Amino acid sequence: MSIPYGPLLVVEDVPNVMELLEVTLRFKGYPVTTARNGQEALEKIATNRPALVITDILMPKMDGFSLVHRLRLDPETRDIPVVFLSATYVTPEDKSFAQTIGVTRFIEKPVDLESFLPIIDQLYTQGAPALSEPLDEREFYDGYRKRLEMKLKQKNTQIVRDEHLLETLPEKEKQSFRTSLQAAINEREEIKQLLDKVYKLLEENPKA
Repeated sequence: MSIPYGPLLVVEDVPNVMELLEVTLRFKGYPVTTARNGQEALEKIATNRPALVITDILMPKMDGFSLVHRLRLDPETRDIPVVFLSATYVTPEDKSFAQTIGVTRFIEKPVDLESFLPIIDQLYTQGAPALSEPLDEREFYDGYRKRLEMKLKQKNTQIVRDEHLLETLPEKEKQSFRTSLQAAINEREEIKQLLDKVYKLLEENPKA
């Protein structure tokens, strides 16, 4: 495989998903670097520009939406193709917002490697199509707020439903279900924290 320039950068905070993607891509001959969140990814990009970024959306410190927004605002990184992977943000509205901020392709988790790898090969060798002008800060955070609010509502509904369901399960099934429920609760807390940050930023930068 000829290398056009730079490695693939995989950004993922779940260790087993990170390992699967890294091992699979290396086996296929790609050079790969990794980061655990958007902030770490920006630091890696500043020192070793990737040919392609493959990133989760829901992550601590800086999520995928904010990472893409930062890349698109910077002329030095604006044309780097970005592939979103997500099990949380999968509605048509989520995908539309991702496209609006400059995401190149959107793939739902769990990742189907048979369809995933041809997409990566195409973007790695051919790059991304031309992008429109990036959103300004206010437009981005308005759209981001709507996505977070909707996701928080959905997550609250899921948790209430699962808490009721837990009470009806036989004891031998409860432990694995509790683990899944706790993961949903953790995701809800991450979404709340991100939403609080967005509210603060919007308050600090009111519309002119």
